[in-house]
Amino acid sequence: MYLSWLDRWDEQRANRGEDGKATGSFALDAKLAFPGERIGGIREFCARAEQASADPTFFEERESADHDFEVSDDWIRFPSGTVTDVAENNIVLAKITKSGSLDKALVLFHHWKARTRNAQIAGFFSRRGITVVEIAMPYHFERSRPGSLHADYMLSANLGRTIQAVRQAVCDGRKLIRWLKSEGYREISVLGMSLGSWVAGLIASLDQNVSKASLFLTSGSLADMVWTGRATRSIRNSLEPEIELVDLRRAWSPLNLENYVHRLARPDLNLHMVLAKRDTVVLPELSESLLRSLKNAGSRPQTLRLNCGHYSLGKLPYILYAGLSLKRFLT
Repeated sequence: MYLSWLDRWDEQRANRGEDGKATGSFALDAKLAFPGERIGGIREFCARAEQASADPTFFEERESADHDFEVSDDWIRFPSGTVTDVAENNIVLAKITKSGSLDKALVLFHHWKARTRNAQIAGFFSRRGITVVEIAMPYHFERSRPGSLHADYMLSANLGRTIQAVRQAVCDGRKLIRWLKSEGYREISVLGMSLGSWVAGLIASLDQNVSKASLFLTSGSLADMVWTGRATRSIRNSLEPEIELVDLRRAWSPLNLENYVHRLARPDLNLHMVLAKRDTVVLPELSESLLRSLKNAGSRPQTLRLNCGHYSLGKLPYILYAGLSLKRFLT
């Protein structure tokens, strides 16, 4: 009976998440994903995307200035290396909760449509010797597009803009991590939640400065997550008349963590995953597919599977189990 109630609660939470959500139109916008290149249609877009997924430099900034950081009280501010048509999105803000030690730092990547940072996580780990840095992902918090009710430019039926936004998030995160290293932090970990886990996973696969990565509510294929997930029905409704899933997988192949499992399996990277068995947003079979790919590549992630849903992970007792598992992993 309790699990039935939990499922209903998750469904009600998903319904609330759809309030005020505009359904964007399908678009390629190849110029956003691949600036300066001439790409004529979906076939060329997919071929170029597959090339990008095999190119480790795709998630590197063309020009990077790591000295343009401003630190004031508990805030870090720096320009994004990706310039978009939303001025607010071009400046990155991150809240830093210091531990008083340069031994460990944790960079936190929040979930899609997050409205607040997570003061509880920051306070908990900072009291245990880990400095926590909560970065604003593109089109969230201070970077929100004026007039938008949710971060519709971060994940949408616009194929090129979604690639641009995730790439921007990865590059911003890597820039912040380089700065933390220059400040003297010795061990850098990343924590990603839901959509943030894709960003954290991509960073961990590409950046040798990251020694630990914890991925909450994650899977490999972003295309499959959007196509099958409860929270992304409106996006699928815009995609389905224009593109088949097999082509969406190709178009978003640079965003598929399964394409980076060999990098995630590097021996100096420790992985931790927290999954929800009753998840209707990131389906369990998609998470298990990523786990199998990681294990086939030689990685052995520490994995916690909880009998809850995507949203109910935040409820007791599940959030307690997840928090204790994360604490053991990081400390």
